[in-house]
Amino acid sequence: MEQLQRYLNHSKIDVLFKRNRDDFVVTEIPLYEFSGEGEHLIIKFRKKDLTTWDAVQIFSEQLGCKGRDIGYAGLKDKSAMTIQSISVPKSCEEKLKIFKHDNIKVLETTRHNNKIKIGHLKGNKFFIRLKRVNVIDSRKIQEAVKSIANFGIPNYFGSQRFGIEGDNYKKGKAIIDGELKEKNRKLKQMYINAYQSYLFNHWLSKRIEISKLVDAFEPKVIHEKLELPLDIVKNMKKQKHPFKLLTGDLMSHYPFGKIFHVENLEEESEKFYNRDRVATGLLCGKKVKKSEGLAQNIEKEFDEPMTEDGTRRFAWIFPDDIETNYKEEKNWMEIQFFLPKGSYATEFIAEVIH
Repeated sequence: MEQLQRYLNHSKIDVLFKRNRDDFVVTEIPLYEFSGEGEHLIIKFRKKDLTTWDAVQIFSEQLGCKGRDIGYAGLKDKSAMTIQSISVPKSCEEKLKIFKHDNIKVLETTRHNNKIKIGHLKGNKFFIRLKRVNVIDSRKIQEAVKSIANFGIPNYFGSQRFGIEGDNYKKGKAIIDGELKEKNRKLKQMYINAYQSYLFNHWLSKRIEISKLVDAFEPKVIHEKLELPLDIVKNMKKQKHPFKLLTGDLMSHYPFGKIFHVENLEEESEKFYNRDRVATGLLCGKKVKKSEGLAQNIEKEFDEPMTEDGTRRFAWIFPDDIETNYKEEKNWMEIQFFLPKGSYATEFIAEVIH
């Protein structure tokens, strides 16, 4: 896939990042505290070298319940050590006492009134270790992380969204264009979602490119080059955040809330800078609200008619609880941070090391 725009301007940092159980640890943060009582047994466990689906299958076989009776909030990476919770019927409690698997360790159990459902999580905490980091690069990384702590990061979909070969979006486009038939409903959905994500990523990349041009050149040059009204360009130039808002952008309160169109650019850009709200991008489809005016002029390039429902996605997110720890004797840089659900740690790292 084509290279996406990065908003930080430093050159590439040549370090080693491997997605494996030692250097990539993910801990799921539930949306709410479990009640401690109810018909569902909540199992918090640590897994390695397994997808969430693999783990569900293993629990299903050993606990004697159907896979569909097991609830989980999100799908976790195979190439990582991950800690997450599932819900199973409370009738599985006895069999859990003799549960044993080399790649799964049960950490604790509790009860809850409801089955865990997809999306029932606040987000994830990540621990990532970069290797072969010299002293100069360690400073560059810390500067980049400091900028991210101040401004946040683009909410790109990560490479995992596009399949092992990175080309699932092509199959999605072929299905929408009527050039490919896919009988498997889940696969068809996955390919179409990958194409929606591809279009979103490229819209966001385009908006970052425009934002960087606004920062780099005089308003008159931008006005002529991008055919944007001069007064709007001047306003964009004044915006403190590196991602520049446009009139007609669809904003959402952050980290959740209602969606509305930008009318007063100055006011909204200040609130965006203060993390009170963010611009949203289009995942195209039916029944989805569209941006207007200047924002729509750009969005429409990445909008395709399809029978699937569309939605909006935050264009930008603000990682929290960021910490760095440089181990000079080992040339390791360890980074910890929290991301809201649906965001990708690999994109945090991509912004840091380019």
